[in-house]
Amino acid sequence: MVKLDIISDPICPWCYIGKTLLDQALAERPGHGFEIAWHPFQLNPEMPAAGMDRREYLEHKFGGKEGAIRAYAPVVERAEAVGLKIDFAGIKRTPNTLDAHRLIHWAGIEDVQNDMAMALFRAYFEEGRDIGDHEVLADLADSLSMDGAMILRLLQSEADREDIANRDKQFRAMGITGVPTFIVAGQHAVPGCQPADLWIKVIDELGTKAEG
Repeated sequence: MVKLDIISDPICPWCYIGKTLLDQALAERPGHGFEIAWHPFQLNPEMPAAGMDRREYLEHKFGGKEGAIRAYAPVVERAEAVGLKIDFAGIKRTPNTLDAHRLIHWAGIEDVQNDMAMALFRAYFEEGRDIGDHEVLADLADSLSMDGAMILRLLQSEADREDIANRDKQFRAMGITGVPTFIVAGQHAVPGCQPADLWIKVIDELGTKAEG
């Protein structure tokens, strides 16, 4: 198996698109041999714990609705090209994602980390759910046969908060400034939203090296 580390944030649309393109490549190469692990990076580390009204956030980041439309137009176009329906209008709050990252970490312990990461993307970008809300996160845990009640108790505690924050800081110290960032075999960084063809080439090259 080849370790593929994905550094991502659940509110990053390019992360959702990038992982979808990777999945298309993996489907083309079912014997790919990648072992995927997700890692935390907060696009908005200073976001209030309760999140922020989406309109207020857009005003702050893009100068208002028109600026946001211009910024997100290429995202929507690329998402549709890969078969995703991102509903930016349906998003009412921009969350602090620390708790979502904690949930991804706990999902890893139960071997459903990849499913959880994708469930968070869908919940936020397609269903307009507030993935900073503990009840929403517990519901997503239940949907993947995790113990939602236990997850709710963990979310209301300090469990793993410091660990997630420290891991985020470590990636920044390594020079990572944006996501998604993919790290192949602990050595080769592949930044950004890459086409499926590139991933197929990477998989094929890794297969050739393994055979050699």
